[in-house]
Amino acid sequence: MDDVLARARSLFEDYDRELERELPEEASIFDAHVHLGNDIDGMRGNYEELWGIVERYHISRCFMFCMDEPDRQPGFRAPNDRTLAFAARSGGSFIPFVRLDLSENPIEEAVRCLDLGARGIKLHPRAQGFLLNDERLAPVFELAAERKVPILIHGGRGLPPIADHLSRLHETYGDAQLIIAHGGIADLGALADRFSARPGVFFDTSVWSPVDLLDVFRQISPEQVLFASDYPYGQEPASLLIALRTARYAGLDEREVRNMLAGNAERIADGEPPLEPTPPKGQETFSQPLVLARIHQYLSMATPLLWTRQADTIGVLGLALNACEERNGYRDHTDRIRELLVTARDLWRALPEAGDEDERRQVTRATFRLIHLADIWAVTSGV
Repeated sequence: MDDVLARARSLFEDYDRELERELPEEASIFDAHVHLGNDIDGMRGNYEELWGIVERYHISRCFMFCMDEPDRQPGFRAPNDRTLAFAARSGGSFIPFVRLDLSENPIEEAVRCLDLGARGIKLHPRAQGFLLNDERLAPVFELAAERKVPILIHGGRGLPPIADHLSRLHETYGDAQLIIAHGGIADLGALADRFSARPGVFFDTSVWSPVDLLDVFRQISPEQVLFASDYPYGQEPASLLIALRTARYAGLDEREVRNMLAGNAERIADGEPPLEPTPPKGQETFSQPLVLARIHQYLSMATPLLWTRQADTIGVLGLALNACEERNGYRDHTDRIRELLVTARDLWRALPEAGDEDERRQVTRATFRLIHLADIWAVTSGV
């Protein structure tokens, strides 16, 4: 187990160097979506680990909030207090958002935390079990507009269509800036139809699939996109690499890439008006070599197995590795992908040997990180 983990760490260092080559010179980085705390799903966001990531990758600031924590009742009061304490400890690097449960005095908790220094509001309709037509949302948006603080709302998996109701809320309370997390993939087409080119509405890049992110750039103005990792679910260097490589594939220029990495979020944090949205970039059609398309397909199948801590009984990594061996004109790319996947396969096989829950979590996260890097390369190479 230890030798395979050491191999994985060496590969992550290789891709750290790759990231250095991809980043614009002296680029600022602002992560618009990180969590600290312990989620009921078993994921943990650790202050010391996140601070190490901030220092290693030269991240200037983060929008930060708690997770869906075991002691979230009543009204996320205890987790929100920890969020405020983490923010104070960071000396301004972690900008705190108050997380709300609509069923437990949300306005009271929001006012309490905003008065104590919170600078945004986090809403999670899937985790907290509400729909976007819930009448209890209106006073939350009204408060955000009054206080001129952004609302970051979950826009990823596990949601019904959200665009219509969210658009009505924002139209009514337009002074509340809105960040739609995970690229709005839950309802991307309708969200783009309602919000593309609307100043004060943003989409963050914390998605797993590079194909999803290419579609975000195709439909959303570059001035509306914020780099985000979703730490601890998303990890570096993959979160930065997926944002950079898809942005460049979509055709964003140097200024737009720098704004995506930091400038757009900095304007939110500093209370400055958003940049005027320009037309989206990217193409209606995405094409890639078949061998890389096959690898992406198999890795997409592997990901939910890892998320649910299942063994690779289907053998999808084996299929991806076999595809890497095909005769093709992209061996530089497939050899790199193969190196990542061999280590991921060996880690996945070793998972039953993990001694305790912490070691199982470490092995699972490392395996996922390797597969994610491989998929980013499969989608964004050879084009």
